[in-house]
Amino acid sequence: MKTGHVIGEVHRRHRAKEFLAFLKTIDTNVPPDLDLHLILDNYGTHKTPLIKRWLLRHPRFHLHFTPTGSSWVNLVESWFTVFTRRRLKRSAHRSTRALEQTIREYLDSNNANPKPFVWTKTADEILEKLGMFCKTISDSID
Repeated sequence: MKTGHVIGEVHRRHRAKEFLAFLKTIDTNVPPDLDLHLILDNYGTHKTPLIKRWLLRHPRFHLHFTPTGSSWVNLVESWFTVFTRRRLKRSAHRSTRALEQTIREYLDSNNANPKPFVWTKTADEILEKLGMFCKTISDSID
């Protein structure tokens, strides 16, 4: 988060096995003296017995789960929004392999000159806007 460098992998499936491989990649690529705080959605793959056992043996990993429907809080979602806007909307892929290559190229490009994500609104501004949205949708129910 601090540097904007992204550790990324492409997996065709999203099972605990693939998630564990990704955790191992993170573990290998981040200095061992740093604690790791991962913000995740509530996907079941992140909470399997396999993952829980691995995390017990790797106490520097701390998982934080976003509330359902709050994926916008997750910086991964923001990264994919930028990726989609900058790369996917401007390309066509004739195969899964071609799409995977585009993702890898974008990761390399991003990491060649990483920039940290910076929120443009304060927490108060975001919460105010969310409050107005909640009022709007609750007032629309007859």
